Amino acid sequence: MTEKYLIPRIVIAAPHGRSGKTTITLGLLRAYTKKGIKVQSFKKGPDYIDPSWHTKVTGTLCRNLDCYMMDDETLKKSFIKGTQKSTLSIIEGAMGLHDGFDLDGTGSTAQVAKIIKAPVIFVVDTRRMTRSVAPLVMGFQQFDKDVEIAGVILNQVARSRHEKILRGSIEKYCGIPVIGAIPKDSNMTIPDRHLGLIPAHEDEKHHQSIEYIANSIQQNVDLDLLMRIAKNAKPLEVLIPVNNNNLSDKNIKIGVIRDRAFSFYYPENLEALEEFGAELIYIDSLNDTNLPDIDGLYIGGGFPEVFAEELENNATLRKQIKDKAERGLPIYAECGGLMYLGQKIITDRNHYDMVGIFPFVVRMEDKPQGHGYTRLIVNNPNPFFKDLGLIIRGHEFHNSRILNLDSSAASFAFRVERGSGIDGLADGITYKNVLATYNHIHSLSSPQWAQGFLELVKGVKVNG
Repeated sequence: MTEKYLIPRIVIAAPHGRSGKTTITLGLLRAYTKKGIKVQSFKKGPDYIDPSWHTKVTGTLCRNLDCYMMDDETLKKSFIKGTQKSTLSIIEGAMGLHDGFDLDGTGSTAQVAKIIKAPVIFVVDTRRMTRSVAPLVMGFQQFDKDVEIAGVILNQVARSRHEKILRGSIEKYCGIPVIGAIPKDSNMTIPDRHLGLIPAHEDEKHHQSIEYIANSIQQNVDLDLLMRIAKNAKPLEVLIPVNNNNLSDKNIKIGVIRDRAFSFYYPENLEALEEFGAELIYIDSLNDTNLPDIDGLYIGGGFPEVFAEELENNATLRKQIKDKAERGLPIYAECGGLMYLGQKIITDRNHYDMVGIFPFVVRMEDKPQGHGYTRLIVNNPNPFFKDLGLIIRGHEFHNSRILNLDSSAASFAFRVERGSGIDGLADGITYKNVLATYNHIHSLSSPQWAQGFLELVKGVKVNG
């Protein structure tokens, strides 16, 4: 039995990265929101930072669609579930339209577009180009005819004569409309750092950039035509109805450190904990001096190195976390959370004290130390994943590396088959009921995680 869903939607894609997808996506999201249209945004692939901006400009949580961490049906159901309260869905692609992690384009924006049957709006950086834009677009039209390129947005257009030749070439040779032309403008930018854009919540002054971008989109893009294209998207079918029921009975309290230093959380991970019976208690590691009454603690990724001095200054909270860990508090930490639970963070020539649960020091480097998708195997007993041999698909992206760790004496939960992990061979260092890993998981890929977390917490409560 299948059910059909009519969902207005578009994918924003490009021939290559740095074409302006994120800037134009944010401008579109803000422009439609200002018109009173309820927009649900999605980001293709593993990413926390771009989604933080999507969420900020729409007021609705951005969600991720990832072909590596989700099978086709799971991705489609996740997309449908996320769109139920919106009028329009906009999916921002990543890299070039057909760029995946193998020769078949597995995990590409094109694959996502085909799974959810979404028309593609193609963003082309037109610097140093005129009539050649037509064969470029035609090549993408012909490369995979199952991907519907429904329109083009020209970016970095120099002047009116430039725009006229570009528009004419595409309309004559490609047979699809030019939906907008964005002029060259140095103000159409968002500040970034080593892992991409600066997260949206860090500095309110950056939000002025979004308003500027949105105004340019309103002036230079045919928003009505774009909406008509989105509404012409084909119906989506799923094998079973999407389940929107929340099964939570709120009898477990899980602390979530969520602030400027730790902000990398997939919405589905937090929702999964709630659906398994958790009440989430949010904690600010920079300003909260006391740990609330909680049964478990979840520390996501982020930029603890940027806020290392403030984290060090909050010694009371750090001590309470360490004391609770020694008494058996279940703690799950990813990437930035792992860094926080070590002895120190070293940035340039500065050393900052951290929680100190694990006997290692973390040093920031100039280049990524782990970057891309991961494949881990649960090969040792640990508090969170009981099934030995379980495959965990995730991703890592960090510029830090661990020093002073005796890997032969440490206890690890995972063997690394793809990725870097903690030492190239293992990831998921454990101590009592604490597991810290460089790997980021998504609950739709690893549903055992939330269930294992809550079962551990319940066991500790019963036996504690």
